[in-house]
Order: sequence, then C-alpha cells, then structure tokens
Amino acid sequence: MGKELERDLGLPSVTAISIGAMVGSGIFILPGLAMEMAGPAVVFAYLLAGVLVLPAALSKSEMATAMPEAGGTYLYIERAMGPLFGTIAGVGTWFSLIFKGALALVGGAPYLVLLLDVPAEPLAFGVALVLIVVNIVGVKQTGRMQIVIVAVMLAVMVWFIVAGTPSVESARFEGFFESGFEGIVGATGFVFVSYAGVTKIASVAEEVENPDRNLPLGILGSLFVTTLIYIAIVTVMVGVASQADLTSTDTPMQVAADSALPAIGATAVIVAALLALISTANAGILSSSRYPFAMSRDDLAPGLFEDVSDRFETPVNAITLTGAVLLGLLFLPVDQIAKLASAFQILVFMLINAAVIAFRQGSIEAYDPSFESPLYPVPQLFGIVGGVVLLGYIGLVPLAGAVLITVGAMVWYYALVYRRGGVGREGAMTDALRRSVGRDVVEQTESEVETGGNEILVAVTEETARAAERSLVDLAVDLARTREGGVRVAKFDEIPDQTPLPGSADTLTEADRAFEARLAERAGDAEMPVRYGEIVSHDTRHAVVNYADRVDADTLIIERSTGSGTLLGSDAGWIEDHAPCDVIEVSNLAYDSVERVGVVTDEGPFDPAKVALADALATAVGATITFYFPIGADPPESRRNTIQDYHAELVELCEAPVETALVESGTDSAIRRAATDSDVLTVSGTQGGPTDRLFGRGTDPVETGTAHGTFVVYGASQPGPLRRAVERRLF
Repeated sequence: MGKELERDLGLPSVTAISIGAMVGSGIFILPGLAMEMAGPAVVFAYLLAGVLVLPAALSKSEMATAMPEAGGTYLYIERAMGPLFGTIAGVGTWFSLIFKGALALVGGAPYLVLLLDVPAEPLAFGVALVLIVVNIVGVKQTGRMQIVIVAVMLAVMVWFIVAGTPSVESARFEGFFESGFEGIVGATGFVFVSYAGVTKIASVAEEVENPDRNLPLGILGSLFVTTLIYIAIVTVMVGVASQADLTSTDTPMQVAADSALPAIGATAVIVAALLALISTANAGILSSSRYPFAMSRDDLAPGLFEDVSDRFETPVNAITLTGAVLLGLLFLPVDQIAKLASAFQILVFMLINAAVIAFRQGSIEAYDPSFESPLYPVPQLFGIVGGVVLLGYIGLVPLAGAVLITVGAMVWYYALVYRRGGVGREGAMTDALRRSVGRDVVEQTESEVETGGNEILVAVTEETARAAERSLVDLAVDLARTREGGVRVAKFDEIPDQTPLPGSADTLTEADRAFEARLAERAGDAEMPVRYGEIVSHDTRHAVVNYADRVDADTLIIERSTGSGTLLGSDAGWIEDHAPCDVIEVSNLAYDSVERVGVVTDEGPFDPAKVALADALATAVGATITFYFPIGADPPESRRNTIQDYHAELVELCEAPVETALVESGTDSAIRRAATDSDVLTVSGTQGGPTDRLFGRGTDPVETGTAHGTFVVYGASQPGPLRRAVERRLF
C-alpha cells in the first residue's frame, strides 16, 4: 500500500502559503511599469485584477474540495476538458510559471544591485543557475524557509503601509482616470500575474486538514488579504512619490520607501524584496518543473520527463528542461516577460472557469464538491469574458505568444499523442457536450416517432418485380396505418425523348389495370384508401422528385435497384439527394416473415427518421427492434454510461419492444452482427459517399444482407457537415 500524505496544514498555513505564492514581483517590480499605462489609476487596476481573478479562485476552490489530492491546474483541466485541453493547460501553465520565475529574477536583480555593485543581467543568470541546482539536488527545508520569508515580507509591508500612509498626498491622485479605459484595462492585464499564486495551495490539497472548509477559506481569504495589501501599498507608493520617479526606476518599492520610511526601513524593504523575489523564482522552478513530470505520467509528454533521479529523488530531466527555458528568458525586457506571464495566466484561469462548467454539465459521478461556487455560472462566464477582454488589451507580442503556445500544444497533442491512439481518457466537457447533443437528438426523434398523418409515396417502374412491388406497398400501408397517414402508389414509365408525352385522355394498358386492381385488393385488406397514379416522362428520376413534391409526400419508398449503377451513384442516389422528403431505399424484402428489426448507427446518434421507421414497422408486424451501437474497443466509462442513458431514452420513445447492443468494435462489425441477427437491417444513407464507393471503403449493408432485407434511410432533415462531424466525434 502506498504512503499517504498527512493532513497537517490548517487554515493559517493554507492562507500563508497562498499569500506567499502571490506577493512578490507583483508589488516590488510591476507598479512603476503599470503606472506608465494607467497613471494614478494603477490602484484601480490592481483592484480590478483581483476582481477578475475571483471567479478562478471560486472555481479552483470548488474543484479542490471535489478532488482534494495532490495535483494542480493541469490535473483539474485535464479531467474536466480532456487530454487536448489538458495538454494546452499543462504547457500554458508551465510557461506561465517559468515566465513568473524569470520575472522575479530579472526584476529582483536591480534590488540586489543596490547592495552589490555588479551588473544586473549576469547576477540574475547566476542566481538562476544556483536555484536550478538547488531544485535538482533537493532541499527539504525550503518549506520552512518559505514561512520565514512570508513573515518577514508581510511585516515590512505592514510597516510600509502604516508609516507611509500619513505622508500620502492627495494631489498626486488628480486626473485619476485620465488614462482612459484602454490604459486601465491594459494595466489590469499587465499586473494580472501578481495574483497567479492564489490557487497554488490546491496543488498540495492532499496535505490540508479539513479540506472542505480550509481550502475555500484559504484561497478566497488569501485573495482578499492580498488584494487589500496590493491596493494599500500601491496607494501609498503613488501618494508618497512622484509619477516620474516611480516610472523611471527598476526598483519602485525602494523609491517609495525612501520617501516614506527612515533609512533602516528602506533597507528592510530591499531585503524583503530580495527574499520575496528569490523565493518566487525558486517556487517557479519547483512548480513549473512538475508539469512536464505530471504530463509524462499521463502519456502527454515523453517518458523521459517522468524519470526520477535515484540519487537526488527529483525529476532531473523535467527540472533541466525548465531551467534551460528559464535561462533563455532572462535576456528579455522585464515588461515583455511580465506581459507574457500574465497572458498565459489569463488563458489558464479562463480554462479553470470553463473546467467547472464542464464538471457541472457532465456526468462524472466522482465529482461531488463540498463547496460550490455561488451564483454559478455567472462568475465563471464573467471570468472567461473578462479574460478575453484583457487578452485583447495586453499587447500584440503577449497575445501572439499565448496563441503560438496554444497552437503548438494542439499540434503536439495531435501529432504525437492522438496519432498513437490517444490516452484512453476523456474530459467531463466532452461528456457534457455529448449529453447535450443526445438530448437534442432525442427531442428530434420523439417528434419523428409521434408525428401523425404521414403521407407515403411508393414509386415503382415497369422493371419492378411483382413480389418486390407487393412488399413495397405492404410496407407503405403498414407504416401509414401505424402513423395514421395515407398511401399513394405511382408507376413511372420512361419513354424516349423523341416520343411525345401522352395526353390526359390516354387510356391505361392492361398491365396498368392489373396493377391497379392489385392495389385495390391490398387497400381493402388494410381497410384504408391506397391511391394510384401513373406518370409518363422522359426522365424518371426528375419525375419521381417532382411528383413527391407535388403531392406533398412525407416519405418516399423506392426499390434499391432503381436506375443503373455508376461510379458517382445511381438514379436512386440522385433521388435521395434531391427528394423533398425522407427516402427509404428497400432491397430484398420478404415482408411476411419480419420478426427482428436491426438498426445500426453510423458513428453518431441514431437518425430520428430511421428510429421512427423501425418503430412503425415493428409495431405494425409485431417485431422486436434491436439498436446496435458501435462503441469501439475499451471506450471511456463516461462515454459508455452516456450512450446507455441515450439508449434508455430511445426505449421509452418506441412503442415496439426494444433491445440494445453496444458493439465494442467499428461500424462494419456492427453491420455484420446486425445482419446476422436481424430479418430487416436498417441503416442510414449517409454511410456511403462518392469517395467510399471510389476507394471501396466500408461495408455495403446491402451486400452484407440479411435473411430478408435492408432499409437504407435518408432523412430529409439531415444535420450539416459540421454538426455531423461533432456528433461522430462525440459519439
């Protein structure tokens, strides 16, 4: 049995860890740069950023109480939205944390220069190398060191606020909103990374005592406290120092401290800044390096990142890769690093909000949070929309970077993960979408099944055999009787183009009279009228379609052998594409001995017209319906459950007795199984297109055959290509 982590982190520890993960570069580096964009309204930008982070904090709190185990943002998004979005989130969070670590080093170096007279860039590079080595070797005492750093940092900040408040000059806040909407929103996006650590405590949720209470309180409480600290400190900074001084320095906190605190206080601020920034950089390397490690364990990254050193017991390869990327970023301007870090963090927080929606709408039974985000889904939608707005104002380079990394993660997933068969998991969002699509299809099917007054047209020609003719008419009569409709039978005769069409006074032939007499006999047996007509034309397929339109037919029944087969289809195929109604193409039907009707789907939910036909036929002749659904080998449990629920709804809709069968293989196997077990096989006409016929792909249901016959159903209201692709992907 594996070791379990002891739950010994109480609410004070949870809050302290979360505050420590936030306070750092956001207050020691960014205020001066943000003030260039927003002026005195930089105070409002920090407040607005905190408000926009709140939805993600609520969402993460909810997911943490549902899954109080070791993990992080990647874990939640991957479980909620599937491996593709998990890959995007993992890569995006990895880059976000690396950028945040680089920001702390690049922004912290100028503070260190105040104590050591050395160039800033080599200093940042050297500190980064030391921290990378520390993470590889592993230092177990870093947790205790973090508590000390947070305590010192908060003490200095409170000192700065208390001592500096009396020196605040209200005149420095004149023209508060002069920067306008664009300046304030741009500054809000710029400082967004200041709150990046608010949900970090969720990654150690397995060590939190009473997580149902302490996780939400710790996350939300730390966000509230940190937002107040940020607003108070930035207010004092703006109020005690000139805008020119704050925007022209790399150490804005030190400039403000010189104006508000005695010399020892300014020195204390420098020390606190160094401790905070080095701690942030170290935490950035530590946490970001775990993302390649975690993704490797989930088969979303190469296995080498999962390797743990026997000597140091750390994921050396993951840390080395993370450190190499970090070192390369140290030569970027600090403002670009901050914008890139914020852009990735905004993207990840948007995914966090979407993840909660996915969990709520999906059918994941294990998702049972003890804390639920209030006013759902308003905060989540607000967070997503707010993120989109911030990304639009954060600048072209960060936006392009976020898009590039997102596209790169998608390419990585499809090229290296999906092509080898995926990872055998799907997210709650996929299941939620599947259920939503399933509900729509069930509603359409219910409408088809319950539709009355169905007018059926049977089209025959001189080549139609008498037995086939009788089967088609018998089928039409039973379908119409079941659905309280009527039947019209039309015989289509084609004559050469040079032969004039007969007038209305022309008399019927003996064969026509015999055919009409047989229809009258069948109508008498069925106790319903069967109308007869004869159509003479130069083009049978156009005549069939035009006549169906003229008599307002709801269903057209034709024999599959109608017309001559060609590479691009047949006359029957042309009729199916152009008919104004549902088309049933019938072959080999021995109508008197139908006991089992098999219905096979074509990589998606069952066509409503197909279900309605099968139910009407089975009801009329006292047969049993079996729905065959090809689900593939080893389907995810959520997919199996959703499809079983969908089948249960179909059973409720049908009047005839119904059985269901999940076939753990492809459509071809399902067709073969259904053909073996059924008297009549019912399939959708969408299963065979021109390219299928050209390259010989797929199983022809007619060639596969059954003992008695096949119906190929072409619904008049087929979904569009995009909807069809979505249905096939989900089902």
